[in-house]
Amino acid sequence: MASHAPAPQSPSLPWRMSSAMVMGMTGVISRSLLYGLNSVETTGLSRFLDILNSRHDPETRQRGLLTVSNHVSVVDDPLIWGVLPLNHSFNPSNLRWTLGAHDICFSNKFFANFFTYGQVLPCHRLKHSAHGGLFQPSLAQAIRLLSSQPFSPASSSSSPPLEHHDIPDPFTVGAVTYTTNGSDSIPAPSVYTRNRNSWVHVFPEGLVHQHQARDLRYFKWGVARLILEAEPAPDVLPMFIDGTQNLMPEDRGFPRFLPRFGKRIRVAFGEVLDYEATFGDLRRRWEGLVRRSNEAAAAAAAAAATATARNDGKSNGSLFAGLWAKQDTTPASAATTSPATIQQRIMMLGELPDDLKYSKEAQEIRIEVARRMREAVLKVRKSLGDYPDADPTLGSADIWKAEDQVPAKKYKSRVDGSEINQN
Repeated sequence: MASHAPAPQSPSLPWRMSSAMVMGMTGVISRSLLYGLNSVETTGLSRFLDILNSRHDPETRQRGLLTVSNHVSVVDDPLIWGVLPLNHSFNPSNLRWTLGAHDICFSNKFFANFFTYGQVLPCHRLKHSAHGGLFQPSLAQAIRLLSSQPFSPASSSSSPPLEHHDIPDPFTVGAVTYTTNGSDSIPAPSVYTRNRNSWVHVFPEGLVHQHQARDLRYFKWGVARLILEAEPAPDVLPMFIDGTQNLMPEDRGFPRFLPRFGKRIRVAFGEVLDYEATFGDLRRRWEGLVRRSNEAAAAAAAAAATATARNDGKSNGSLFAGLWAKQDTTPASAATTSPATIQQRIMMLGELPDDLKYSKEAQEIRIEVARRMREAVLKVRKSLGDYPDADPTLGSADIWKAEDQVPAKKYKSRVDGSEINQN
């Protein structure tokens, strides 16, 4: 079998320089605004910096880093990363990737270039775009960025080991661009080996949620895909943000485009979660579901191959029919599949067949992962000691369904009275 071409290590030098400049200057401006015009309180920052320092060399990283937080202002990203010392700002390979609204961050060529250099992946919101949802291409990119390679030997998966040629590796055969809507062309960062085991940050509330008590909405299930499908399982670190909602309150008057400085900003970093204790049982359920899906696909492929062979034998007359009958006694899957499946051969990491997208068990697993992740962020909130107990009902997606019908992108929630911005 022909070997794959070596994976490119990193983008071109002009690209790297542009990214370093965008990320670096954004970090400088964010830090200047944060500390120069506001009061800043951080919790757990030194511990988080130790984590980043341990990941300084991309070649020695063992797994990806996923940070997850609440979302209280349109300036949360990039402003909160102003808490990082400036010596981190000009090293994009050790800074976060995140998801940004396609209709804003990628609305024109200038914005698209700026946010691409700024390590932002375009995300469509299902409420406003038919291209949105849980299985859009940028989410697959984020999964690959968190990963080392598909089904890495370091994976805890109990599935049979796979030969390297059985799965298209996005780092060796992936295209250098991808499309999110069939017409755009977005650089694919996961194709570069230097981006393996990257840091990805997400706001799984999926919108700006300015609640009076800084309580949280339910977490959308994309965060569950990142936690379950990255290979190997990533380090997961919860965060909590407060105060940026006072910089840019959604009910602010004129001039709306100007932040209201002089506020108290809090950025709290939790500890890396014990993955096994927090998500281990759910990952094993997910892996079992994947294995059963693979086995069913392999059995279907074997049956199809047998049927094809039998039909071909009949069409070639009785002499060949007898030969095919003898061949039918051998396992067709041995000739047509590896210990894995047809799907694994044709799907890259981050791509799923329909049964793994929409089955009841798959959905139940994602819901529970997202719930536990939300609880971890609320635990960081509680550790700060200044907030009332969280309302457990706000963690259910069902109570928010009515707001899916609200046509406005900015509105006051009918559920909890919070200010919402879905721009």
